[in-house]
Amino acid sequence: MDFLSRIRSIASAIWPWVRIPFWVCTGLFFGFLLPYSLILNKRVQDRFSDLVFAVPTRVYSQPLRLAPDVPMTPAALEVDLTFSGYVADGRGDVPGSWSKKGNVYFISSRGYAGPDGGELPKHIRVVLGSGIVQSVTDLGAGKSINETHLDPGRIATVYGAKQEDRRFVQLNDVPPLLIGGLQAVEDRDFKHHIGVDFTAILRAAFADLRAGHTVQGASTLTQQLVRNLFLNREQTMGRKLNEALMSILLEMHYSKSRILEAYINEVFLGQQGSQAVHGFAAASEFYFGRRLEYLRPQEIAMLVGLVKGPSQLDPRRYPDRALARRNLVLDQFVTTGLLTPQQAHAAQATPLGVIADGQLPHDRFPAFMELVRQQITNDFDEDTLKQGNLSIFTTLDPATQLYTEQAIDTAIKGLGKRSDDTQAAAVITDSKTGSVLAVVGSKFADEQGFNRALDERRPIGSTIKPFVYLVALTQPDRFNLATPLDDSPISMRQPDGTPWTPHNDDNQSHGMVPMVDALAYSWNLATIHMGLEVGVPRIKAFLDSFGLEPIQPGPSLLIGAIDLAPIQVAQLYQYLASDGHALPLLSVSGVVDGNGHTIKRYEVESGKGEYQPAVRLVTWAMQQVATYGTAHSLAESSLAYLHAAGKTGTSNELRDSWFAGFTGDRLGVFWMGRDDNKPSHLFGATGALRAWQELFRKLPTVPLSAAPGEGLEMAWINPADGKRSDPQCSGAKQVPVIAGTLSTDSEGCFWQKIGNLFGSGQSAQAPSGTAPTNVSTQQ
Repeated sequence: MDFLSRIRSIASAIWPWVRIPFWVCTGLFFGFLLPYSLILNKRVQDRFSDLVFAVPTRVYSQPLRLAPDVPMTPAALEVDLTFSGYVADGRGDVPGSWSKKGNVYFISSRGYAGPDGGELPKHIRVVLGSGIVQSVTDLGAGKSINETHLDPGRIATVYGAKQEDRRFVQLNDVPPLLIGGLQAVEDRDFKHHIGVDFTAILRAAFADLRAGHTVQGASTLTQQLVRNLFLNREQTMGRKLNEALMSILLEMHYSKSRILEAYINEVFLGQQGSQAVHGFAAASEFYFGRRLEYLRPQEIAMLVGLVKGPSQLDPRRYPDRALARRNLVLDQFVTTGLLTPQQAHAAQATPLGVIADGQLPHDRFPAFMELVRQQITNDFDEDTLKQGNLSIFTTLDPATQLYTEQAIDTAIKGLGKRSDDTQAAAVITDSKTGSVLAVVGSKFADEQGFNRALDERRPIGSTIKPFVYLVALTQPDRFNLATPLDDSPISMRQPDGTPWTPHNDDNQSHGMVPMVDALAYSWNLATIHMGLEVGVPRIKAFLDSFGLEPIQPGPSLLIGAIDLAPIQVAQLYQYLASDGHALPLLSVSGVVDGNGHTIKRYEVESGKGEYQPAVRLVTWAMQQVATYGTAHSLAESSLAYLHAAGKTGTSNELRDSWFAGFTGDRLGVFWMGRDDNKPSHLFGATGALRAWQELFRKLPTVPLSAAPGEGLEMAWINPADGKRSDPQCSGAKQVPVIAGTLSTDSEGCFWQKIGNLFGSGQSAQAPSGTAPTNVSTQQ
């Protein structure tokens, strides 16, 4: 019998025994295993192909600018450094670290890619003094530099459906020690197996049998990735079979480098509240406050060690466990030739070096973030934002935001029993650019929900008055700051037939008063008389130009019968603070895609400005508000050097307290009141102004010049008729006027002699900067 015949004979004898199992297996393969594998295969490919798009959108504060003469204090600089995840390590020579000696700071910046191009890492020396940056030196280049920027801190991770923090990195950007170390500890045969390492399975089984319990795992990196992406951690045979099958399928379709890259970005390495930390790049910032590429061997070893169990080895909760695991990993680095024994020994001698707080802020500043969303959704649809992988650079200044929150907290607590029912909001901007630096929507700064800074419209009271006077001062042939205004009682019939009889806060009238005093003391009657003379429609048209909601044109508008949100008041005052430039308030400076390319920049061109002489007159008058008027407490405090311009505001029945004020580079608008619209019993000066003062006691800022602005000249004026007078005349008032608008001829004191002759001389007015007696300045 030949060989083939013999085979047939054997097959014929065996077939009856294997026929049923064969057809059962064939049926299972074609009827179940093959379709099931195809389903798994599609699931694996779809999910894996989408991995790169799972990177959430990140929102950053503004990069910190360091340049000579920029306002800066040690406290503010350290707030910014801490917020951006810089570590004070006593040396400041590792990227993301700093140290100081007195007022000299040594900082190693990390560099960043931003909408303006970004900057490369630098090792710099910053010298502070007298409230400003004295000098900046690039220690690497050995020379002084005009300016540099530190990489911004992350303030939120948004738009993703899940609260997971990731930072996608490409494999060629990952430190080689991490790539090699990960394989050395977790999967030494990674380059050779097909997704499942059968040799490792046998080795682990033998070790477990010998020990009598589980002592060694056999999962490959591919299996761990599959478990992280598709499966739960239940210990069932079905789950393990799915894991093995999906791992083999993954290896069939993708290269080892692609799988390793996905693992490095996807592996779970920690938790902060409801936020999961996925990937080594995110974990690097979470535990060390530095980017992955700047980690040292001992830090890489700790992260690799965490893969075994992030919860059980949490270095903040269980530092001894984490240290032991890290040192064991370093030993394995030596075993596989990644480190020398000397390098490992030096690394093992170092502490863990984990920062106190994880750097995964999630909507830390909800009120500011709401403003960001409003701006960004005008240019990016929801689907684009949900896809993520964007970097949104905002204008938020961390020190300004935190100081504003603290200022409100301090001012509210200072109200005693009233603090329980009193709410607050604030908007702080760069007075030159319109960049929004801080937004607080509640006395509880991190409170989600109703945002009073953006959404609560409240009567603004006398906060409107600078704009009423501004419209008048655009007519220099009719009005100047010493023009006498009538502060006598007034009664007008309203459309419903009822009389309107406004009054001053002190329930007195003051006769004929200079315009600057009417504004400084916030006298309603003088403002109304002047506003009616200018024309309410004209004033309304000016306010309408700011894009506010429809404004009722009645005379009550002149004393603040208009409901606005703090952000809208800030928009109005931005016009004054920026010297007559109508700058829109911006909270976003630019958007960068995942490859570091700028896809949108937000810039404002200021133009030539409007009504600047009148704006400068109003600014000077508002400085008198802070000198002897309703905000005189500023001049009586340590903030007098700022020469701030501001205006208090109080609504009817003391319901709302407002203050808007600006220095040479910062504008702050504060509101206080009650959500139920009941009286807060706060004037502008006893509520909102106090919060403004608390902020500017800490905030680095530039004083506002006390001198009249360009195009103005100081002149002595007769307060009886608003004409030029001699300085020695009793009651003469020195105020700025638009150059060339007053006759150079002086009346001398003849007008005063005539008054005395007929016994009707007007009582002397207080010179600028002093308050007359018997005048209420409470508002």
